Amino acid sequence: MKNVLKLEEVALMALGIFMFGLLGYQWWLLPALILVPDISMVGYLAGPKIGAYCYNLAHHRGVAILLYFVGIHMMWPVVQLIGTILFIHTAMDRIFGYGLKYEKGFKFTHLGEIGNTNG
Repeated sequence: MKNVLKLEEVALMALGIFMFGLLGYQWWLLPALILVPDISMVGYLAGPKIGAYCYNLAHHRGVAILLYFVGIHMMWPVVQLIGTILFIHTAMDRIFGYGLKYEKGFKFTHLGEIGNTNG
């Protein structure tokens, strides 16, 4: 099942890359911006609860989709870009086992404990 979920995330990442291509931005922006959502980890400096909230907000697929559609509705291409980058980044993180965080700490995710080789 784990491999099926990873394949699903690969497909979602491919969809995000396709959507990025439709926006008309230069392709070099994709690798330049792909890790920007990880800035949200700065929230962990204020503790695990705030850290998890900040991280989850920046890694929630629903937020990415909402931003993308707000960008379409308001005709703000940069907001569409932000939504697309979040969407791609989220899929990439899930491929590598980084899920939404629990308040217990960074390594506790909805996909299991990061670094746990038993799952």
